[in-house]
Amino acid sequence: MSGAGALRPGTLVRLAFAATRTDTLRVVLTALSTLLGTLALLAALTVAAVPTPHDPAAGAWAVNGRYTSQLLSEPGLRPGVCLALALLTLPVLALAGQCARVGAPARDRRLAALRLAGATPRQTVAVIAAETGAAALLGALAGHAAYFLLRAALHRPDADGRLPLPTDVLPHPAALAAVLLGVPLLSAAAAVLPARHLVTDPLGTVRRARAHAPRPWPAVLLAASVAAFTAVSVLSHAAPDAEDAVLPQGGLLLLLLLAGGVCGVLGIVLGTAWLSHTTGRLLHRFARRAPALLAARRLTADPWHGSRTLAAFLACVLTGAGAAAVRAYFQAVWDAEAAVREYVHKGSGGRTAGAAPDPFYLDAMTLVDAAVITALVIAAGGLLVTLAEAVTARRRAHAALTAGGVPRGVLVRAALWQTLAPALPALVLSLVFGTVLGRLVMGTRAVSGSYEEQVCTAPDGCPGDELTRANSQVFTVPEIVRTAHVPWAELALYGGGALALLLAAAGAALLLLRPATRVEELRAG
Repeated sequence: MSGAGALRPGTLVRLAFAATRTDTLRVVLTALSTLLGTLALLAALTVAAVPTPHDPAAGAWAVNGRYTSQLLSEPGLRPGVCLALALLTLPVLALAGQCARVGAPARDRRLAALRLAGATPRQTVAVIAAETGAAALLGALAGHAAYFLLRAALHRPDADGRLPLPTDVLPHPAALAAVLLGVPLLSAAAAVLPARHLVTDPLGTVRRARAHAPRPWPAVLLAASVAAFTAVSVLSHAAPDAEDAVLPQGGLLLLLLLAGGVCGVLGIVLGTAWLSHTTGRLLHRFARRAPALLAARRLTADPWHGSRTLAAFLACVLTGAGAAAVRAYFQAVWDAEAAVREYVHKGSGGRTAGAAPDPFYLDAMTLVDAAVITALVIAAGGLLVTLAEAVTARRRAHAALTAGGVPRGVLVRAALWQTLAPALPALVLSLVFGTVLGRLVMGTRAVSGSYEEQVCTAPDGCPGDELTRANSQVFTVPEIVRTAHVPWAELALYGGGALALLLAAAGAALLLLRPATRVEELRAG
């Protein structure tokens, strides 16, 4: 096996599948997470494949009448659905990356054995990529099979032949192949990336490059995100009465939204390392009890643990807070339109009720909330895997501390301190930042009214809805403004739910602490 060349494919496959029970668990978890990610990507591609008919008479794209949902029939709304489904894959892929770290110490010992047999560091990294990529390929294949089964099971047209889901279209074969091959490649790359600075010597020693303490440079990304969303707000409201002046900037607005969202998420996620390091320093300075001091040392020694653990979780919280701000704006629009309807009804003496408010956007935000909650639950699964792996990886240190007289309760409280100390301020920052971004984009003022209403005054009504000056009167509907308030209730639900999921994941992971503190673990390899 010696030499700098690549391993033979057959040898690589045998090494990838030569596993213990822990490695088998890692393969199963990785396959399940990639199955979920494949389903989300295929759903997004299916929505993107919905055809949009062109109306030659109007010279524009028409509504597709084959579906019961406006989210699918309206051509302007489908890109948002595709983007939401694509973003749903982020916590799933993060979960796959966390699952790839299950049993890392045992895998390091196995890689050390390969090094002793003559494998080079590059070949050991190739083994990591092969075993993760093979598991992800199994998950991608299972995801494709589940997609076609669900497509057949959910194809239920109504009496008019309209469908609730786009089960009558398929993504392009090239797109299907790209998902089938791309998901395993991304998973393999995600598994190899953390190992790029890892060198395993033949004696089993794992050596990592020591990095400097994290710096607060992610604040630059947060500032860039605020600037991008502020630009979106300015451009969107620059010419509210001149639609043609705003529409040509649609590409620029979409680019700014995408760049601002990416910068915001990256700023929150990458800034968690600095937040963990700062929290650890503060705990070490002011804490007086053993659990907090132990957690402080761990946080300052490995501040990037918080980023790896909370990355997808914080991204979901930020998205949920932004969605809550958007919902608050749509609720203000509903209230303004309802107030106009009531004014028209009273002003006309009950002769007309005015146009009813459209509940479409509020209903659409309900779907967004469901997607965010689903992503939060998936991210909590990745969090559980990471915390459980951390407990397992430190089992010899925990056993040594227990043998030295440290109570197990101290270790439990130290683990909770290490998890919650950086997580709580990060959760608050995500909620505040997501709310600010949502209010920047949508604004805080919902305006309706400011038009003239013609009402029929004839005793017998106006036949054929024909209004003339003799049988009608015109009165002016004033401009009615409603303010989009800060969605405290929704933010409390998101924050409380995220904290509950965080505590549940930490509690479930700490169940492994009792077997990990047995004295027998001191003899484990």
